[in-house]
Amino acid sequence: MKKILVIEDEQFVRENIVEILESSGYAVISASHGREGIELARQHLPDMIICDVMMPEVDGHGVLQALRLHSSTAHIPFVFLTARADISDVRTGMNLGADDYIPKPFRVSELLASIKARLDKQRTMQEVAEEKLAMLRASISLALPHEFLTPLSGILGLSELLLSSYDLLSREEIMEMLTHLHASARRIHHLVQNFLLYARLISEADAIRMRLEHEITPSPSDIVRDVVEAKAQEESREGDIVMAMAQDVIPVAMSSSYLTKIAEEIVDNALKYSLSGTIVSIRTQYTERMFVIEVHNTGRTLTPEQIAAIGAYTQFDRQIYEQQGSGLGLSIVKKLTELHNGYFSLQSADGQTTVRIHIPCAPLHPN
Repeated sequence: MKKILVIEDEQFVRENIVEILESSGYAVISASHGREGIELARQHLPDMIICDVMMPEVDGHGVLQALRLHSSTAHIPFVFLTARADISDVRTGMNLGADDYIPKPFRVSELLASIKARLDKQRTMQEVAEEKLAMLRASISLALPHEFLTPLSGILGLSELLLSSYDLLSREEIMEMLTHLHASARRIHHLVQNFLLYARLISEADAIRMRLEHEITPSPSDIVRDVVEAKAQEESREGDIVMAMAQDVIPVAMSSSYLTKIAEEIVDNALKYSLSGTIVSIRTQYTERMFVIEVHNTGRTLTPEQIAAIGAYTQFDRQIYEQQGSGLGLSIVKKLTELHNGYFSLQSADGQTTVRIHIPCAPLHPN
């Protein structure tokens, strides 16, 4: 039985709605004002909320805004029920994330139809999410054994050798082993960090988006340049890098930590899937109030189907190409870009691959 929370300060209207819904087979919880409604929503986690707009203490817009800030209540279908139905009021509610807007007085059939439509949509979304989760589990079962066990085997083997033969090894041999141990440990650390970050981006997407409003990076090209230089040195490919950084300095609407993460993943991806000795070019520029990062490399080509299927824990053609990486990098880049109202594109043909990231510039604040 679906559970619906009704938040309405007029007692007669509230009791009438409760009676209609209960007679239609729904379990109903009711609140007489917005603050009580917020508490009941967090306590009972209803399948849907019907809320008046004009109420004392906290109005309907305040209720919706408060519930959208918490991951447990952020995705509950929310329908406004109010006598105010002017265009600006409707727009305000929809901008806050309302799912529907029913003006008073309403017909019973209209109310029930809206409820059914919202619950059906929620059920469809859950089914899609469960299907994606099943695909995710299958991909994890293929990616994780290799991604964890390969570096772990190296760590165990080298550490056992160091323990058993320390006195027989030269300083150079020990340093070489420690270098490999460190690289394997970093690989595992990077993998775990990516798993945790992607899970957080998916589960807390709405809450994260609301916290991004005031985050900026003053000099984005400097961030990209630092990342490129560090990655090239790490892979011993300084001579393969060609950079063209934007001379303008316009802040972008993204934190430096997220911008660094995006740059790290797309540059790492270009270096990983191109041969040493081939050029990897990185360019930044501004266009139409967007900061654009473009990374181009020569290497293995992705098919249109593979590009369309970029998602969590997907690594293409592992049975043919043996390489490091869980496939999470581009998924994280795409998700971070979308959360910041930017967009991600990838083109791959004839051995040439280009990734472009468009990130909105920070809003202008006139003096």
